[in-house]
Amino acid sequence: MNIPAYYRAFYRLYLRFSIVMMIAALLMGILFQESSKKAPISEMLPAGAHLESVFGLSLVHGHTFLIGALIPLAVTWMLFLGLQMGFAPLSEKTLRWTSRLYLPSSVVAVLLMLYKGYHFLLGVRSGILDLAALNTSLFLGSHALRASVYGLTHTAMAVGLSIVLIAFWKSMNKSQA
Repeated sequence: MNIPAYYRAFYRLYLRFSIVMMIAALLMGILFQESSKKAPISEMLPAGAHLESVFGLSLVHGHTFLIGALIPLAVTWMLFLGLQMGFAPLSEKTLRWTSRLYLPSSVVAVLLMLYKGYHFLLGVRSGILDLAALNTSLFLGSHALRASVYGLTHTAMAVGLSIVLIAFWKSMNKSQA
């Protein structure tokens, strides 16, 4: 099968990214387990407050696997199957824009979750049990900054993924010459 060189480069990039993010996801799981032990359930931190204080950090492990490993692997597999089935190859520009938008924003999304998780856990460990106050103090208390960073990150991920999905959908109706 004739795979275009830019497809091979895309495959390599996404496979390497997935491997790195799988390793990161495993480390995030260990990080969560060890960090949550630092805020044990006690009279000062009852079970419900403990759960709320570690919940954000507990989500990082699974989201890292999904956003960083499974979705890139699914896109890679989808493109490979498309070529196998005779769909028209996507343009190099499409794959480049997908990578430029999705990969960095997925890393930022995971880092944002890590920041939020540790913000809550460390805040509770320092004695702040008012979770609403901790939530308000994220991003130095700037709601505009918080909304901007989260909004840009999620939008870039969605646009990057949409570019490749829409182009792939269109390529299904075209066969290779």
